[in-house]
Amino acid sequence: MGVLGWIGLGAAALVVAGALAVRIVPMDPAEWHADPSSGPRSGQPNDFLVGPGGDLPVQILDAPVAAVMEAVDAVAAEQPRTFRLAGDPSDGHVTYVQRSRVMGFPDAVSVKADATDGGTALTIWSRSRYGRSDLGMNAARVSDWLGRIRAALDG
Repeated sequence: MGVLGWIGLGAAALVVAGALAVRIVPMDPAEWHADPSSGPRSGQPNDFLVGPGGDLPVQILDAPVAAVMEAVDAVAAEQPRTFRLAGDPSDGHVTYVQRSRVMGFPDAVSVKADATDGGTALTIWSRSRYGRSDLGMNAARVSDWLGRIRAALDG
């Protein structure tokens, strides 16, 4: 094998090692289980917040906190490559991790529900662990989850 062949083989090995690392490096709950209403936003385009000062305002849902969080947990459970990282729906604050289909890049989705006069104030913060751009994936995820949560509460 020539020099170019060895360089190509080395480059391929680095790509495979990087892809494996992205899939197996754990997400630390102490770092990623953040309160969506006060977590430190990255300012990157791969960070989408429904909450105070966010991309969308806090969502007020006409249901008690327990019902909203039950719907949130059911929606998350339906999503492919998604697991609960920390928190519990009964506490009103949960963080999920959803991985991308091909490369397995992890995104953290923190959800918090608080009782309010009109029902439940729901905040959601979806952000990528790696990179700068997510091609709108976090915004699309949050919009999809909100629609599914509302449908579950109406249904």
